[in-house]
Amino acid sequence: MDEPALRALLVDVAAGTVSADDAVRQLRRLPFADLGFARIDHHRHLRQGFPEAVYGPGKSPEHCAAVVAELLAAGTGPVLLTRADDEQVKACLAVAPDGARHGSTVVWRATAPAPADSAAHGPVAVLTAGTADLPVAEECDAVLQAHGVAVRRLSDVGVAGLHRLLAGLDRLDGVRAVIVVAGMEGALVSVIGGLVGVPVIAVPTSVGYGAGLDGVTALLAMLASCASGVTVVGIDNGFGAACAALRLLNAERNRP
Repeated sequence: MDEPALRALLVDVAAGTVSADDAVRQLRRLPFADLGFARIDHHRHLRQGFPEAVYGPGKSPEHCAAVVAELLAAGTGPVLLTRADDEQVKACLAVAPDGARHGSTVVWRATAPAPADSAAHGPVAVLTAGTADLPVAEECDAVLQAHGVAVRRLSDVGVAGLHRLLAGLDRLDGVRAVIVVAGMEGALVSVIGGLVGVPVIAVPTSVGYGAGLDGVTALLAMLASCASGVTVVGIDNGFGAACAALRLLNAERNRP
């Protein structure tokens, strides 16, 4: 349940169109619903501005399907299944067939895109250093767009061919944040951090040769970036980068 839904319920109770008993039944699943194997956090949207997502790895297909069904039945806002395999996706779509699959992410009840002039809904630029970084960027895109945030993509603009970035630099005009997805040595984030004044969120990826150490080299390079104020999330964490951007946009939206 998000804030507008809770406010509407209270208004209906005050107006007498919804009884106190009916309101209690709707609120009974706040702050969480206990499914036995999982406790579904229906209160998260009220606290954080976006609802709980379902992380696929480690869960059975049946557990994924049950959590998705619960979020759809008793929650509000978009529902996301992330890092899902084919069996998990199949089980979830069997109980909720209107989900849209984006790589390993499935989205139900996506928020409608906001007007182009809505500062609180982007746009957010998502850049990839190389084509091998695309799966992480696609996870990031899916999360942002599920929440109604406009996304501008610049792909394969790594520092080994800096002219590719410079040719599309005007696409960063007017964005509210830039998410940089890069493996290898992770240098692209320092370049972007020196060119823009908006928040920059860096996502190191596990792409790279032996000395890349499955993303550790990019992670450490991003943490040591000479571009001041860069935010760095974990390796391959496109979901976390998108959530960081959502927090920034929510803060802007809620500013007095």
